[in-house]
Amino acid sequence: MAISLTEDIKTVTDLKKHMREVLDQLHRTGRPVIVTVNGKPDAVLLEATVFEKKLKALNLSRLLVEAEEDVRAGRTASARAFLKSFKHAKKISR
Repeated sequence: MAISLTEDIKTVTDLKKHMREVLDQLHRTGRPVIVTVNGKPDAVLLEATVFEKKLKALNLSRLLVEAEEDVRAGRTASARAFLKSFKHAKKISR
């Protein structure tokens, strides 16, 4: 998702004065809008659906990092051993 330096960077004053237009642009282009204060980036606006997808991806990556640490530390079991333990814990008969 490329950002257009001429279209996607707005001052906080622009945002205040033209909120509807900025939101329309955000939805039309699908690109984030960077809001600046005193010439410096301060916030990024994203569509809610885009934010939700990014949040899910971040949460998944955190789980994968934990899993990779378990593998490196040798905290693994074969699928057969896991299923046997799982069936026993959940009292599942054949």
